[in-house]
Amino acid sequence: MFRNREDAARQLAQALAAWRGRHPLVLAIPRGALPMGRVIADELGGELDVVLVRKIGAPFQPEFALAAIDEAGDLHWTPGIGPESAEPRWLEQEKRAQLELIRQRRERYRAGREPVDPAGRVVIVVDDGLATGSTMVAALHATRARKPERLICAVPVAASSAVERVRPFADEVVCLSTPVFFQAVSQFYREFPQVEDEEAERILAGSVR
Repeated sequence: MFRNREDAARQLAQALAAWRGRHPLVLAIPRGALPMGRVIADELGGELDVVLVRKIGAPFQPEFALAAIDEAGDLHWTPGIGPESAEPRWLEQEKRAQLELIRQRRERYRAGREPVDPAGRVVIVVDDGLATGSTMVAALHATRARKPERLICAVPVAASSAVERVRPFADEVVCLSTPVFFQAVSQFYREFPQVEDEEAERILAGSVR
């Protein structure tokens, strides 16, 4: 049980201490991982940016990830689920909607700044937890295409099946806890408030929250 995201991030930073002094690029998955990314980047002497991916939730159970989509429009399906699991017209509409949200976030969060280039760098992709792993797979896949020197997945807590799923997409997976009874990421935090867009912008701009 973590007190909050900042507590989890400090513990993750300790587990990632080997990369202190290497000026790693910390890529947070919005929005929940951004407060964590700020702490980890500061602790390791690194740089913070976002990797923009979105979950494709089930029509009547949006918290359940059918897949995740990256900025290139590539879908990464949850194991046991494929395109045949979704009505084609609905899926196309959902893809367009999520890509539009990614576009809006890109403009809003970066405020005209170019994304930080991960090529040749140690890159740490951070999220506040993994349930299915679909979003992290999409983030790692998109980041790998930009040729980092080393690609690390870092999360405080995850379902063991999700850890095994993301492992082939990263050079290293750092996960502090894989509880046997895993229902949702939020159950492992005493405080788990929603991170709003305004806070995300402040964090990325380097402002004191």
